[in-house]
Amino acid sequence: MKKFIPMTAVAVIALMFTSCKKEYTCTCTSNVGGTTTTASGKTAKMSKKDAKAACEKGNMSSTVAGTTVTVSCKID
Repeated sequence: MKKFIPMTAVAVIALMFTSCKKEYTCTCTSNVGGTTTTASGKTAKMSKKDAKAACEKGNMSSTVAGTTVTVSCKID
C-alpha cells in the first residue's frame, strides 16, 4: 500500500501533462469584393494549439485589380 499511493500520484501527474489529440473543425470565411463565402474542414488528430496554428495559416488579405480579397480562418 505504501508503494501504491506514490505510484498512483506519479501516474495522475503524468496524465495531467499529456495533450489531448483530436480532430478539430477549421472554418474559413472569404470576402471577395463584398461577396462572402464560408468553408470548413476537419484537421488531422492533433493538439488544439497545433490545430489552431495550422488553421490560421489560411488567413490572408490581398488586393487584386482593385478588388480586396480577405480570408479569415478559425477553429470552431
